[in-house]
Amino acid sequence: MSKVKKSKKLKTFIKEEKGQGVMEYIILTGLVGIFCLAAVKKFGKSLDTRLNQIDKKIKRELVID
Repeated sequence: MSKVKKSKKLKTFIKEEKGQGVMEYIILTGLVGIFCLAAVKKFGKSLDTRLNQIDKKIKRELVID
């Protein structure tokens, strides 16, 4: 096999490896994003409930004339 063919095969291999790394990064960041959205959705409801309770308590205690 000539040096030119070996060089081309090596370049192709390196390009494919970089593409694979980028794809893994995209998949990983996508999964992290999905996890964050799920966490916000779950804790957002309980946080909203708690803040509404605090709001009602403050409004009961502070009577503004």
